[in-house]
Amino acid sequence: MRLLSLLTTALLVGLSAATSSAGNSVLVVLEPKLSREQFSIFFDGLESKGYDLTFRAPKDEKPVILEDDIPAFSHVIFFAPTTKNFASDITPQSIITLLENRVNVLIALSPSTTPLSSLAAEFSLILPPPNTPLISHFPSRPHPPTTLAITPQNTPNAPILSKNLGPVLFKGISHAYGENPRLVPILKAPKESFASDTESDRGSESIADAVEKGGEGLWAGGSMGVVSGFQTVSGARVTWVGGVDVFGDEFANAEALEGVKSGNEQFSKDVAAWTFQESLVLRIANTSHHLLGENYPRDHYTTKDEIVYSIDIDRFDAKTSTWKPYSGITDLQLEYTMLDPHIRTALPPIKGAPGHYSVTFRAPDRHGVFKFVVDYKRKGWTHLHSAIVVPLVPPRHDGYPRFLSSAWPYYAGAISTSIGFVIFSALWLGGDVREKGKGKGKKAE
Repeated sequence: MRLLSLLTTALLVGLSAATSSAGNSVLVVLEPKLSREQFSIFFDGLESKGYDLTFRAPKDEKPVILEDDIPAFSHVIFFAPTTKNFASDITPQSIITLLENRVNVLIALSPSTTPLSSLAAEFSLILPPPNTPLISHFPSRPHPPTTLAITPQNTPNAPILSKNLGPVLFKGISHAYGENPRLVPILKAPKESFASDTESDRGSESIADAVEKGGEGLWAGGSMGVVSGFQTVSGARVTWVGGVDVFGDEFANAEALEGVKSGNEQFSKDVAAWTFQESLVLRIANTSHHLLGENYPRDHYTTKDEIVYSIDIDRFDAKTSTWKPYSGITDLQLEYTMLDPHIRTALPPIKGAPGHYSVTFRAPDRHGVFKFVVDYKRKGWTHLHSAIVVPLVPPRHDGYPRFLSSAWPYYAGAISTSIGFVIFSALWLGGDVREKGKGKGKKAE
């Protein structure tokens, strides 16, 4: 009976385990103006997955985020959009340190200028001038112009958001994108929206003139984002949200358009799932290389060898909290490099072997220190990088072929000369070379 109770407890613990591949501890920095009850749907949803939430105010000293540069939590949520003064352990540099230690961060902004908003520029996000929220007068909806109903546009190759997601209610600021390839747009502003310090149409003529002139410096249109992600070199994820109300109960229970319920509840879950590395998470399980016909790696290869390179890739399954082989990558490539790629070839999945990718290629006729490099970077997905250094050497002195088909004319010439020399020598040595004697019957004159 006791054993059954222990097994039941272990099963319940397993079912309640967090679905993140990075851990289940979450620190929520919540400013005093906001209450936990305002975001009960969002926070309860995280706890139902198994996340362990810890709350603190921005000016509280404990619990600390970092102690001796060691993170105390796996994820951090900053719901302090208007806070200008934080405790000593919350600084832009400490947030960078968190990301370097693979701690995932979710940051909510506001039209006010704060230390968190000043950090956005480090992630190639360009914020509008202070106190200029995003507004739109279209389409008609039961909300003020500062509350927008945005229809999500999911990226087919990186499905961060759920399918058939309803319009998302948004209130806050937008941002323009820099040229950093690590940016991941999640929710973009509507085409008819623009940033303004007033809800009226005053100054609309100047806006139209700016559009006709190219719109330089104009915070308007669908090129802006309102929710964006960023993947760091260390593998951490940080998500910037233009307004904290996106996660609130008010928007989750409201109608985005007349008769259409908002998709904020599911949208908040999807954003948190991507930020906390539940979705679109890959890892390299194994890599190998060997000669064709062998099954063990060598410490070096010879020019023109037939080499087989293989890699195994797993994808994290949040439903079971396990890693499973993943064969869904169709554009994976292998580079055989020495400073520059000498060979770049496709690395296709092998049928019948889940998660296994393999390719066979011939080594170039150039010796040196080469690397097998796999560098897979796609927006929204975990970046995969693998580099294995293996020298490529020329053949040994006994490794070259002894006879070349193209050299047969030279072989025939050498052989015929040798045979002619032998025959000439034999005839010379074996022939009669005596001189004829003088006749006996002749007298000397």
